[in-house]
Order: sequence, then structure tokens, then C-alpha cells
Amino acid sequence: TNSPELVGKTTAFLGHKEPIVFSNHFLRLRTNGRRLDPQYLARWLTKQWQLRVFEKYCTQWVNQATVRKEDLLSLEIPLPPLDEQRRIAAILSRADRLRRLRRTALELSDGYLQSVFLEMFGDPVSNPMGWKRTRVAKLVKVQTGNTPSRAESENYGNFIEWIKSDNINTPSHFLTQATEFLSEKGKSVGRTAPMGSTLITCIAGSFDCIGNAAYADREVAFNQQINALTAKSGVNSWFLYALVIFSKKHIQSASTNSMKGMVSKGKMEGIQFISPPEKIQLEFEKVFSRYREGRDKQDTSMSMLNDGFSSISQRAFSVGL
Repeated sequence: TNSPELVGKTTAFLGHKEPIVFSNHFLRLRTNGRRLDPQYLARWLTKQWQLRVFEKYCTQWVNQATVRKEDLLSLEIPLPPLDEQRRIAAILSRADRLRRLRRTALELSDGYLQSVFLEMFGDPVSNPMGWKRTRVAKLVKVQTGNTPSRAESENYGNFIEWIKSDNINTPSHFLTQATEFLSEKGKSVGRTAPMGSTLITCIAGSFDCIGNAAYADREVAFNQQINALTAKSGVNSWFLYALVIFSKKHIQSASTNSMKGMVSKGKMEGIQFISPPEKIQLEFEKVFSRYREGRDKQDTSMSMLNDGFSSISQRAFSVGL
């Protein structure tokens, strides 16, 4: 593979009604059925991958990474009796199934939000409901971030988060916590967005990342790869955020670079968005609020399932279940 992080990723192949072929990027392992259950092996290898065991065995060259068969076969696996292996594999499979079901529920809830938006406002690009179209500059304040001089170390500290595009590429609707902070002096020369702003990736090495967006639930500073949209009077901040995430392709069409992607502040301000009456926007905010409450509970449940699965798999291959 071209990524060391993916080396060692494993699945159990349980058969198919037609012959299957595989590329030279894969290694097939067949177990001695009298000593080792294949699903137990797959679960154990997956645990080693999650622990990043394979990365230290990686041989790398230009755009490639691999683990030698000899290194893989040298690993030592806990080997309880065959019946116990099958029991452990079955327990882990049931726990993993619960995680997959919860993940599917999360995906469906995201689809529900888009369905509600389309029902209330129609497609924001084709505008089948005939809403008034308005330039972004009239609806919001657009601001491009910056990088305070690193030559002045006192610009950096722990006063305010300094958001980068990684904090926007998130399954959550909210910005993740920044890994780097500005000082109070850094904030004074940086660019900040108030709580309620929508932050959008507008410069990226990958075109697909252009238009990624997240909601700011606190005041933040941000770098030059990001444009912040702060709603003006008559525009609801949650409607604005939803409008942005469901208009990603529309935003990408304003990019001046088809390979990497860049939407300048001027281009962003020139994009036309639908602008339905504020009363309807507020109705959507109520729906969004109920959705977020339900989503928070689902996220908590997902986190608990992940923690539980991690604990079970750790015990399974150490002290036993």
C-alpha cells in the first residue's frame, strides 16, 4: 500500500459463490484448521494493526510500504484451545456488529438532516422553489485567516485556538480542538471568528477538501487556508451552516485551481446563495437543534461501544474472556 498506516489491515474471507482473485498488495493466510480458527486469527491481526504493530516492520520506498512475509510469520499469537478461539471470535463478532449497526444509524441520521433541508428549501443550487438568490457578501461577513509571524515566538501560547483545515475535516458538525494556540498578542495580529461562524476550507492540496465546513461553537483564530462566514442580520447561523454543507459542489465550482483547489475571499463573496425568509430559517434551526440532541446521544453511545469493544478485544488476547 502507499500508506504505512494501512499495512496489516485484515479481514476474514469466508467464501464466495464465484472465484475471487486478489492483487499482489495482499497476502493470503490459510490456517491449520486443527490448531487455529481463521476468524480468531483475523481478529488478532486486526488488534495488532490497531496497536500499530505492523508499522515498525514496514519496509518503505517511493509511495509504497510493505511488511515482509517472514516478519509477519514471525509474530507470536496467543493460542488457546480451538473451542475457546471460536468463542472469542464469536464474542468479538457480536460486539463489532453492534458497532456497525450504530455507525449505520449515524449515517441515516445525517441523511435525515439533508432530507429535511431539501424538503423545506429544495436543492440550494437548482433552486426549484424559486427563492431569491443573493451574493454571499450581502448575507455574511467573509474573512480569510492568516498566520501570525513565527519569527515572533510571543505570538504563540495558550490564549485562543488557532484552527487549521484538519479541524474542519471532521464527522462532527463542530470544529475539533486545535493543537496549536495563539497568545493574546498573537490574537491581536491574527484573524478571529466569533461563535456561530461557519469555517470553510478554501485552499487545499486535495480538490475534494475544498468546501469542507464546520460550525464554530466558540471564538477561534484560524489560518489562511480557511474562510470564515459570519451571518449578518436576517440570516440564521445554523441555516447558513447547513446551506454551506449542502452546497459543497457549488462552492467547489468557484475554485480557481482544478488540481489542488482554491476559493479566494473575492470568489467566495461572489457566490450566490438562496436566501429564504428568516422565519423559515428559524423553523429549520429548531429541527437542527432536535437533530443535534439525538445525534449527541448517538455519538455517546458509539463512543461507549468503541470503548467496550476495545476493552473486550484487549482482554480476549491477554487474560481471556
